[in-house]
Amino acid sequence: MQVILVSDVEKLGRAGDIVKVAPGYARNFLLPRKFALDANPANMKWVESRKKKILEQAAAVRTDAEGLAARIATLTLVIAKQAGEEDKLYGSVTSSEIAEKIGEHGIVIDRRKIVLDEPIRRLGEYTVSVKLHADVEIPVRVNVVRAGQEASA
Repeated sequence: MQVILVSDVEKLGRAGDIVKVAPGYARNFLLPRKFALDANPANMKWVESRKKKILEQAAAVRTDAEGLAARIATLTLVIAKQAGEEDKLYGSVTSSEIAEKIGEHGIVIDRRKIVLDEPIRRLGEYTVSVKLHADVEIPVRVNVVRAGQEASA
């Protein structure tokens, strides 16, 4: 089934692209969430007339993401956790905790935009990626310290 993407869909395409997808994916995910339109002649004509506006909106979203990335790039997050012997954490540092720490600096980030390759389970310094936009990904330094030592870090 061919659909016209109305907004960017990760691993599928950008707004205005015509892509071929499985009928169930289109019917159950893309169309109900208004990410895509059926690729019929009327919708093709409508998208062509709106393509300039869609591209302008996409550029504005990217510019906002780049501005946010500049603010985030200066941050070093300090997260205090309980740890046992050999600096192993009781539990792990999650993307929700990282999003909460970024939020303490006045920047609201959805936890799903934080990319953890693997859970953080030890004390130390880590670099975590924050994917703000399809083209804007920024590294953030996360320093995990033993609880009670956050004032000295």
